Amino acid sequence: MNGSFWRSIRMVVWSFFGVRKGSESAEDVARVNPLHLILVGVAAAGVLVGGLIALVNWVVAG
Repeated sequence: MNGSFWRSIRMVVWSFFGVRKGSESAEDVARVNPLHLILVGVAAAGVLVGGLIALVNWVVAG
């Protein structure tokens, strides 16, 4: 995988935490491929939702 895809992953992960320096964010926006960003964002949201559903099912079953 190329650097742009890894930068997209890092950018999406940091956005889920909500902690990011403005200068680093601006640099990422300038270098990242928008298609990579959309794909990583959708995948990360799916993993988050799936994890929450699994957690709720585990808590309810226990």
